[in-house]
Amino acid sequence: MELKNIQRVYLVGIGGIGMSGLARYFHHLGAVVCGYDKTSTPLTDALHNEGIRVIFEDRADWIPMSFQKPCDGTLIIFTPAIPKDSTILNYFRNNGFDLQKRSQVLGIISRGMFTIAVAGTHGKTTTSGMIAHILKDSGKDCSAFLGGISSNYNTNVLYGNNDIVVVEADEYDRSFLTLNPDTAVITSMDADHLDIYGDHSQLEESFRLFASQIKERGVLIRKKGLPLDGGYTYGIETNADANGTNIRIENGSFYFDFNSAVVSIPNIKMGIAGIHNVENAVAAIAATLRLDISADAIKLALGSFKGIKRRFEYIVRTEKHIYIDDYAHHPEELRAAISSVKKLFPQKKLTVIFQPHLFSRTRDFADGFAEVLDMADELLLLDIYPARELPIPSVTSDMLLDRMKLPAKRKCGKQEAVDIVRFEKPELLLTVGAGDIDQLVQPLKNVLENV
Repeated sequence: MELKNIQRVYLVGIGGIGMSGLARYFHHLGAVVCGYDKTSTPLTDALHNEGIRVIFEDRADWIPMSFQKPCDGTLIIFTPAIPKDSTILNYFRNNGFDLQKRSQVLGIISRGMFTIAVAGTHGKTTTSGMIAHILKDSGKDCSAFLGGISSNYNTNVLYGNNDIVVVEADEYDRSFLTLNPDTAVITSMDADHLDIYGDHSQLEESFRLFASQIKERGVLIRKKGLPLDGGYTYGIETNADANGTNIRIENGSFYFDFNSAVVSIPNIKMGIAGIHNVENAVAAIAATLRLDISADAIKLALGSFKGIKRRFEYIVRTEKHIYIDDYAHHPEELRAAISSVKKLFPQKKLTVIFQPHLFSRTRDFADGFAEVLDMADELLLLDIYPARELPIPSVTSDMLLDRMKLPAKRKCGKQEAVDIVRFEKPELLLTVGAGDIDQLVQPLKNVLENV
């Protein structure tokens, strides 16, 4: 299907972060766009306010008339997260429609464009956001499909006036294998999505396949130490091709120096916090220097980069209370978030509220979760968020508590967590998780701003 011929788009699972970006993109192009999702969220509310119709009942008779029969110019996009027995999904499947996965549509959009694709089990959303912001802020420009809401632009899709596109390349369901990038950045290859891959070796093989699909004369930029051959390496305090050094905190902000064989950029001030984000910035610099953007423009852009919502996002920052929210849902992401908070505020007692995401991930990394959560001073643990999964016998949040050594730990419900924060008034609070824990952000903000 040619992009220019698409006139009508229906998205099954329109409320997902990647799917909603495609909805906005096709709406921007002038196509008729609508879709279905299971529940109403702030993201679906935003789509509705932008003129995109969304329904929340899985009923074929609620599909608009213009999508009742297949015809030229109609595209149906679905996400693998939608259950296979979905009535709407099967209506389209059984009636001769052209169905495409979200990742396949990204492949169609990026075909013929200069594509920068950022992959990794963690770090990809912030890194792709940084690259897109550097391109926008420097005047080079780009389009972008991000896996989160950019705090600078308050959206997950950016529209450019050139042929450069930045895409977050998702390893889930091997989606990134639909892309043929000019520049590929790989930030990490830790074990994850083992419900899809079976074991870590299969995940690594999928990343190797992704790296092999880079266009001729394209470049692979990879974190040093990953089990990949070739490419341009980056890291922090290493002997990589691109290196971040002299990392320090001054007046609550992270600073570092960038060094490569070609250029040195001293005293880069980060607009966001975290050692892991310094590493992401080194990758973003390595990618954008190849597009003839000046060192000064890159330095300015990193200083004004406000990050991605729910990626180490400051919610409350007063003299009495610091509250940070983060999307971390893998042990290594949790380690990065908790370590960064403790480095920034070493004298404060850290209270963590964590919601595990997926029964399979909780089972596969139970010991890792327990070890990292023990870094907190106090833990409030919510029930596992199931997402696309059915319960697994004996896999519960209590299983994590039993493995932990931290004395100050307890399981609670979401409302109970808000009540505990209201009573204890923690000076340093971190909420982490990829489920619906984001529903707590506003109530917790209200509590801490009014004490």
